[in-house]
Amino acid sequence: MKRFHLDKTLPGTYDAMDALDTLVAASPLEAPSRELIRVRTSQINGCSYCVDAHSHDALAAGEKIQRLLLLSAWKESGQIFNVSERILLKMTEEITLIAEGGLSDETYNTAIELLGPQKTAAAIMTIIAMNAWNRIGVGTRMHPSVRKELL
Repeated sequence: MKRFHLDKTLPGTYDAMDALDTLVAASPLEAPSRELIRVRTSQINGCSYCVDAHSHDALAAGEKIQRLLLLSAWKESGQIFNVSERILLKMTEEITLIAEGGLSDETYNTAIELLGPQKTAAAIMTIIAMNAWNRIGVGTRMHPSVRKELL
């Protein structure tokens, strides 16, 4: 059975989510970092729609394809990701996989040290928002469209 379009069934749903995205977009966290968080969160949650959409957004924000291809294996990628990006990715995994212990004190303290409180807060909100979008995408079985320009 085809699932409903959430915003059509419960109007205002996407407006509420867009408010989170607007807050994050106005934060001091740079667009490439936000997109790395969004893609990694979506990979963990298995949201193909969001992996597709945010991979393209990351490329448009200047991200390199090699880094996107290595994102799921970032821990083993050597120096492909810098220390700040690595802490963002570690935060992403710990918050997304919250049932496994959540954001550790070590990761939180390192983030504050490297990024400062405002960027750390922005990263947390980006992760929270993306997890919510992923639950919409997976819960309603949204799928990416075939992009003919990539075939």
